[in-house]
Amino acid sequence: MLSKSKAIYDELVATRRDIHMHPELGFAEHRTAELVADRLRSLGLRVETGIGVTGVLGQLGDDGPLVALRADMDALPITEENDVPYASRNPGVMHACGHDAHTAMLLGAARLLADLWADPSTRPPGSVRFLFQPSEEKSDDEGKSGARRMVEDGAMEGVSAVFGQHVYSELEAGKIEVAAGYSAAASDGFYVTLTGRGSHGAYPHKGNDPLFMLVPVLSAIHGIVSRHIDPTEPAVITVGTIHGGTAPNVIPQSLELSGTIRSYNSEVRQTLFHELETALSVVRALGGDYDLFIKEGYPACYNDPGLVDLIYQVGHDLLGDGNSAPRTRRGMGAEDFGILAQEAKGAMFSLGTLMDDGLERRGHTPTFDINEKALPVGAAMLAEIARRYLEEKAR
Repeated sequence: MLSKSKAIYDELVATRRDIHMHPELGFAEHRTAELVADRLRSLGLRVETGIGVTGVLGQLGDDGPLVALRADMDALPITEENDVPYASRNPGVMHACGHDAHTAMLLGAARLLADLWADPSTRPPGSVRFLFQPSEEKSDDEGKSGARRMVEDGAMEGVSAVFGQHVYSELEAGKIEVAAGYSAAASDGFYVTLTGRGSHGAYPHKGNDPLFMLVPVLSAIHGIVSRHIDPTEPAVITVGTIHGGTAPNVIPQSLELSGTIRSYNSEVRQTLFHELETALSVVRALGGDYDLFIKEGYPACYNDPGLVDLIYQVGHDLLGDGNSAPRTRRGMGAEDFGILAQEAKGAMFSLGTLMDDGLERRGHTPTFDINEKALPVGAAMLAEIARRYLEEKAR
């Protein structure tokens, strides 16, 4: 499978660069979706468009166990700073998280598997569904990301297992890492209004300064994880924005702050919500008030141990000793793949894309880029995982 994937290296690179040059934000991936649908149709797949708003679903086979492979298609509102021929041509929009590569590699996997389906002697015993998902990076006005919208449109119906991958700029190109259990955190947002009583800056005693109340509130918020959460449980609360005041000599009536909450454990998640409410109540002792809105986001992403074993074994067989390893580092980043993994057993692995110069092109930055030598590895991994999963289910 890896040899066949390397044979289409130029196609994988061209596809990735085409998508990179024409990035589109979440739920607006019209050109990308059209490219994907046309490519899948040319391979003989059954194709559905408009799944989850702008998502694309392709399928090989109609019977037996059904395995799904997923790639996300959306870009980020970032201005690219790379001086490369394939730099973004859409001002202010950039593929700064590798979704262009994810899409290209899944199209490559579709080609590899379509070749197997063309010959009855090599056709796997089951079906493969290809999920090209919109809007992993953001949610819509109802708080739903692309994965949730695709699920609502039936994309996961009948699926017994779902696999995905994500580029990883800190790992040597072409190597993979995967870990059983939680691989990405639950991500929730919070939005707060602190209310006091405004007055002239020269007469603070005639008002009730919400900026003064902010100091003990921030201290209480930043003490939640260290004093209310088991130290062995991953958890983060970060205040990201504070807005208040209009002039240096005016004490404002109110101010606003917002932030993010990250966790793995559902009980920890609820504790963080509760303790945030408690921390904010400090302002009432100071004569003020508050309003809190928690916007629940992506669930934690759980990698099924059995599927992780399969990924690890495929990686070992395709890439050789030392190139497929358990991931020992867990971060607090979020991925809405966890929504798909709630509908069926799921697992996501990391694909190394470290540049040859050794410089890390970190995600969500204007200089993000990938080592394209990894593209055939990602395509081959997805195709072989699907093939082997169906073979094992048939035993």
